[in-house]
Amino acid sequence: MTKMTYAVTGVASGIGAELARILKTQGHRVIGFDIQKTDKNVDHFIHLDLNDATSIANAATVIGEPLDGLCNNAGLPPRDGLEEAILQVNFLGTRAFTNAMMPHMRKDASIVNMASRAGQNWREGLEQVKRLALLSDPSQLAAFIALEGIDATRCYNLTKEAVILWTVAESEAMTARGLRINSLSPAAVATGILVDFQKAFGEKVAINVARAGRAGAPEEIAEIAAFLLSPASNWIKGADIAIDGGIASFVQSDVMGLAALRLKSDRDVT
Repeated sequence: MTKMTYAVTGVASGIGAELARILKTQGHRVIGFDIQKTDKNVDHFIHLDLNDATSIANAATVIGEPLDGLCNNAGLPPRDGLEEAILQVNFLGTRAFTNAMMPHMRKDASIVNMASRAGQNWREGLEQVKRLALLSDPSQLAAFIALEGIDATRCYNLTKEAVILWTVAESEAMTARGLRINSLSPAAVATGILVDFQKAFGEKVAINVARAGRAGAPEEIAEIAAFLLSPASNWIKGADIAIDGGIASFVQSDVMGLAALRLKSDRDVT
């Protein structure tokens, strides 16, 4: 296997840490970015605070080597009091960091954006996503939040809708540059911030986890991210891939009333 060089944000914990481990196991070089320092499974660590424009610019400046891929994994959960930071880190800062990293991307490099099942209602949120995307400075966020009347949970959902739509919007231009971009939408992953999602989304989380049989494991998400970063996934472009144990399909079946389409033995189960 050819040795590649991959950049991973949010590398100190959760999915990012697992992705770094998997990439290192595969023999690749990992450049890790995080606000919290780590040396584990990282060849080169660079401090990155996506809530700080200077930190974003500095991180891109000191990287000093070409990349075969970038996984934008860093993000904040839906936690009260973090509304502005959620919008900045999860979308605006991530977008700015990706833009700053573009000169380092080799031809055929892959970009993987970590979205979420929480972003699946992007059709309803489309116009609000467009308004968010027009913001150019963190100083505009407080007014945006007040005008839109949104809380931390809506801020989180909005950023994940934005990540999915940003991926779609960039796909053709990235393809023209010889690059690829895709997003992943996990749900109910057993990381340290699962409690934040349980608090924000309430009983729905427990119900969905019960229907899926268990919460997802960070390494299960990271395995798919590693595949999307690799040349083996070269024909996947502009896609959002759900990694949710079937939760999205369960809900979609309910909404669309598809019970009559099931096999007879399935229909008999109540």
